[in-house]
Amino acid sequence: MPFARRSAWPRAENALSEAVSRARASERPLVDLTLSNPTEAGLPLPEGALLEALADAANLGYHPDPRGLPAARQAIAARLGLDPGRVLLTASTSEAYAFLFKVLADPGDGVLVPAPSYPLFEYLAGLEGLALAPYRLRYDGRWHLDRDALREAVGPRARAIVAIHPNNPTGSYLSREELAFLADLCAERGLALVSDEVFLDYALSSDPARAPSAVSQARCLTFSLSGLSKLAGLPQLKLGWIAASGPEPALSEALARLELVADTYLSVSSPVQHAAPRLLELAAGFQDAVRARLRRNLATAREALAPPAPATPLHVDGGWSLPLRLPATRTGEAWALELLESEGLLVQPGYFYDFEGEAYLVVSLLTPEPVFAKGMQRLRAALGR
Repeated sequence: MPFARRSAWPRAENALSEAVSRARASERPLVDLTLSNPTEAGLPLPEGALLEALADAANLGYHPDPRGLPAARQAIAARLGLDPGRVLLTASTSEAYAFLFKVLADPGDGVLVPAPSYPLFEYLAGLEGLALAPYRLRYDGRWHLDRDALREAVGPRARAIVAIHPNNPTGSYLSREELAFLADLCAERGLALVSDEVFLDYALSSDPARAPSAVSQARCLTFSLSGLSKLAGLPQLKLGWIAASGPEPALSEALARLELVADTYLSVSSPVQHAAPRLLELAAGFQDAVRARLRRNLATAREALAPPAPATPLHVDGGWSLPLRLPATRTGEAWALELLESEGLLVQPGYFYDFEGEAYLVVSLLTPEPVFAKGMQRLRAALGR
């Protein structure tokens, strides 16, 4: 039976996944520092108000709009200061990428993506038959774009540059200068800029040099992606969106093509669209609780791993993750396996996110605080032996 090459990824578990499966099958208690599901993180949610928002009689009818129902788009556009006509709804941020890749590139074309970053692009691009070209982020106490390397990475078939603002897992926002550089580079080379902004609301401190949403500029064709999953802690409701800016006539053409793709799928359910304005209003309380937890867990990590501890928490400006640099006496995967087997401590090795060089681990700052504190204590103890 012939199958498509685009879906022929290896499916075997890696060594760490196998070890985690064995540990869970043995019912061994684990201290899990990888939790990123907001519905399982013990965060406050206004259950009654959420359920009330979904109990709308309008959900009994079906009146599809390829770009999304107007009231939902209006609520999202108001957050970004855009015309609602520049917003298109999707069932998720992953679907938003798929729609954009269909509109911007043909099979064999290329997309530039940051490294380190979340391990998703290989699959999203591969399913569209696109080639990935990574560009490195550099760390000197803070993370930065390597501008020369990025310029060199733009090949003849490149069609878009993806930026993660803020990046996951480095927690680094684009600066205003970096956003201007990306916009100028895209305008110069005829590329689109795709800015993944699902963690945009989770800054851990103020910074006047930090860039706003990428759609605040219009020098190049630009798309900002976000959704309820991270913004409101509601991944189960499956609502994402694409916001667009840029010069005419490219902007109108892109929106018309996106509408055609969206009309082909009509994947966003009516209930979540009707509820979206109220769900966005309710997001503020959830975000306040998350930011408070992120700051406390970050302070816990810095205290537990202060010198002379041989692990270093890297600088993060926002987001839900914290990278740790460990002694390069073994690989990140070997460290993760050792910590699982000796301490029952579950962390992610840096190679999951395409860290290069030294040994890195990644932990989730969304972890409930008592669990996070216990994990940091176990990590410090294991490194001290």
